[in-house]
Amino acid sequence: MRFVIQRVSQARVAAEGESVGEISAGLLVLAGICDTDTQEIADRMIHKLLHLRIFSDENGKTNLDIGAVNGELLIISQFTLYADCRKGNRPSFIRAGRPDFANEMYEYILRKCREEIPHVAHGVFGAHMEVSLVNDGPFTVTLDSDELTGNMP
Repeated sequence: MRFVIQRVSQARVAAEGESVGEISAGLLVLAGICDTDTQEIADRMIHKLLHLRIFSDENGKTNLDIGAVNGELLIISQFTLYADCRKGNRPSFIRAGRPDFANEMYEYILRKCREEIPHVAHGVFGAHMEVSLVNDGPFTVTLDSDELTGNMP
């Protein structure tokens, strides 16, 4: 599982010209899922995501997590995070999760995040989407479950 996490002052996702998800200050998360992911891996990734201290405290230090600042989440499924660009010029997506499995995991991630964060917006799984955001910082970090669990391929 891979997350690209961007601290934002606002973010929005549209599908077929219609706004489907929108947040104010918080985190935009692009989530990539592969077939070897499990709910246990998702739980570890979610815990890390929700406890990353990447928001500023009263002294301007990045010392607060999303809950401490009442931040919002926008989570968008992004299979292209598993692009393999090592050979040729056309990326391979063979490591990306099968759509049915990836959608199930994506829904699980949304459910678990909603247990701790009141406002969790999302995109439309498998749809062509347009994402707009104002990156606050800019501040962007990545989480990879292989690095988090020590299971490097």
